[in-house]
This record gives sequence, C-alpha cells and structure tokens, in this order.
Amino acid sequence: MAQRFPLLPFLVLCLCSSASIIGIAHQHEDSTTQTMEDFSGYPIHDQHSFIQNFASSSLSVDTESLQNQIDELATFSDTPAPSVTRILYTEKDVLARRYIKNLMGISGLFVREDAVGNIFGRWDGYEPNLPAVATGSHIDAIPYSGKYDGVVGVLGAIEAINSLKRSGFKPRRSLEIILFTSEEPTRFGISCLGSRLLAGSEVLLKALQTTVDGQNKSFLDAARAAGYAKDQDDLSSVFLRKGSYSAFVELHIEQGPILEEEGISIGIVTAIAAPASIKVEFEGNGGHAGAVLMPNRNDAGLAAAELALAVEKHVLESGSIDTVGTVGILELHPGAINSIPSKSHLEIDTRDIDEQRRNNVIEKIYQSAIKIEKDRGVRLSEFKIVNQDPPALSDKSITEAMEAASKELNLPHKLMISRAYHDSLFMARVSPMGMIFIPCYKGYSHKPEEYASHQDIANGVKVLALTLAKLSLN
Repeated sequence: MAQRFPLLPFLVLCLCSSASIIGIAHQHEDSTTQTMEDFSGYPIHDQHSFIQNFASSSLSVDTESLQNQIDELATFSDTPAPSVTRILYTEKDVLARRYIKNLMGISGLFVREDAVGNIFGRWDGYEPNLPAVATGSHIDAIPYSGKYDGVVGVLGAIEAINSLKRSGFKPRRSLEIILFTSEEPTRFGISCLGSRLLAGSEVLLKALQTTVDGQNKSFLDAARAAGYAKDQDDLSSVFLRKGSYSAFVELHIEQGPILEEEGISIGIVTAIAAPASIKVEFEGNGGHAGAVLMPNRNDAGLAAAELALAVEKHVLESGSIDTVGTVGILELHPGAINSIPSKSHLEIDTRDIDEQRRNNVIEKIYQSAIKIEKDRGVRLSEFKIVNQDPPALSDKSITEAMEAASKELNLPHKLMISRAYHDSLFMARVSPMGMIFIPCYKGYSHKPEEYASHQDIANGVKVLALTLAKLSLN
C-alpha cells in the first residue's frame, strides 16, 4: 500500500491530461490504463472483463486440507465421534473458536471479536473505506449432531479466501468472514443470538440481562467465563448499522434432499422461511387411570394431542408446500402411565416464506386451542408467541452473481428456498443477503450421519469465492 501512494498523483494527472486532448487515440487511452494497472497491480476500468478472465483461470480448492480441518474441528466435542456436541461458551466451544481464529491468522486475515464472541477475519481491499463484502456461518452444534452444519460456511469461507489469494486476485472491497455466536438455541433457547444482536435487536439486548440456562447460570456469567461480555462491555456495541456491509453471502449444506435427489451441484437461495414459535399449556383435572370413567374426564393430554393434529390440519389447509408446522415438544404432567394428565405443555414451530400466510396459520391454531378448551372442559392456561420473525428475501444482485459464478464454473444450479433458520435471515436486516446451498447425504442434518462430499464442498467453495470476487469489484 505505502509503495503505491507516491505514484498516484502522477498517474491520475496522466489520465486526466490524456482525457482532455481532443482526438486522442483509443490505443493511447488503453496504454495509459495499462500503465496505471501495471504500477498499482489492480484493475482500473474493465473489471467485468477481468473477473471473467479470472474465473476461466480455474480456482483451486485444497480439498484435503479443508476436510482435515473439518475433521479436526469435530474433535472439539462433548460427545464421542461420529457425533458432535458443541454448546455455546463451554470449554469445547472456546477451544473451537481458538482453532478458527488461528486459521484466520494463518490466512493473513485481521482478526477481531465483539462483546458476545462474534469473530471477524478481514482481508483488506484496495479501497478499504468502502463497505466490505461479508461471508460466514456458525460452528456451534446441538447435542449429537454432525460436523458439517455451519462449519462448511466458516472453514469453506477461509478456504475461499485462500483460493482467491492463490489465484492472485486483489479485492476492491474488503472481504470479511464472520463466525456467528450461537446460531443454535441449545443453551439459552435463543437461535441466531450473535446475528440477532448484530442486526440491532433491542429486545434481545434487554432479555440477555436476565436470561439463564438449564442449570440456572446466567448468559452474562457464561459469556464472561468464556472471555466475553466483560464488566465494562456494553452489549449494544455489537450492533451494526444498516449498510455496514455491501453484501453478505453464506455457504451451507442444504439440510434437505432436493439437490442430491436431482443431481444438482449448487442451490441458490431466493428466500429464507422464518419460524414463529408458540408455547401452549392446558390444565385439566387429572386422576386415577382406572377409577375415573371416560365421560367424566378433563384430560389435558388429549387436549394437547388434539391441538397437535389441528396444527397439521391448518398447515395443510394453507394450500402451499412452503407452509410447515411442527409440534416439537409435548410434555405431560405428572407423566405416569396410570395417571390422567392434569397438565400438558406444547411447543410449536410454524414456518413460511409468506409472513401473512404463516400468521394466518397461527391464528387458526389459536382458535382451535380455544375450541378444545371449551369442548374438553380444560383450561388454556397459556398461548404465547415466543418469537415471530419475518422471512427474508435474497437480494437480486447477489443471486445473479451466484448464478453467474455457477455458470462460469460449469456447475448445474437451481433456485430454491431455505426452510431452515440461518444467520443470513438476520444479516438481511444489515445488508443485501444471499445463500449458497450444496448437497448433503440424504438431506441428513442435526445427526451424526450428516455428510457432504469433498467434491460438493469444493464446488460450493469455488462458487463462494467467485461470488465474493464479483461482489468485491462492484
């Protein structure tokens, strides 16, 4: 950088003088531009031509090294292989973070962390004052899951930048990798904790002051034990202003079977379906399973079962395959085989890329709960919408860049939606967003059998690298 600055006034003067001469030859203009590029080492004008030539030069991915990193990261786990369990702010999580920071440093990235442990690795562009292009994902893992979810988007991003560096590419906009804190809701029941805060969630900021885990340890104590959220830290310092990045792109395994079944290498995500989470509780009378006759029962368990079936019914009635609903938790009290349930607790997940359609389903579920309360003589003691996030649409300019990259690399691709939650959902509130999916074995995810092939990962890394290059030069 320092070597370029003394030459800059002279070069700019040459360009301005040549442009002011009437009748200047086109050949002379090309010569001046070439002189500037030779001195600076960077393309000055024809960036689109440059990136096309760059793409045809064939990006190389060190698949063996990348797989070794995936395997090594998987050893930071609280459960034995092939499963991976890596929970926010635990010892294994801290060691895994240290591993990623070391890899970022080896790649020549400037590494920093914020007050909740979002980790950033930046490669400065030759116009570093412009908003950067960001990429990244998460490395926390729910109990007994696999080693690819999120991880491909972090280690793959590091390899994408290594690939660009090996090719001789020089970014105009800086490129930044983000390792997001706690995408999974395992410990504190909050999904996408790091990216929600980056997106400026005041609600979450307030909630974290009193949030505790299953062992009644507070979020702040857990964070401080891991080296974050120190006494002097203001967690609002994590907030990013809108436009902090010019673009955000996340590489991820599909977590579904479509790409593998159709033999397609790359999925280009056009929208992310956001979930709404609902907690429901019924209270009945309970009693002895043999002594209380059927006509006299007010069974909270059957009320819960009826509502679970109503969730399925209302989702199917939406008429869209993009609407889904799941009763993921159903608990009965007292939980004895010979006791009629006196209390029931349900937790329901509903998702759609159409927010109004999803909200209509929620309203129908509520109306069903009220009817069940009346028909079964139980009490609906709670119906609480825990979160109701809006879906996010991918930015057209980013999907076009991903499509162009796929075509230039001769990789078959398709447009698709993501029904799973991702940090990209919240990064869309900060900057234009897009996602790249790669196939995974049978669509498995959140289980030890989760797997993506070396070739599919390499394809995803190449598309990510070329997309970042294109967006960097914009």
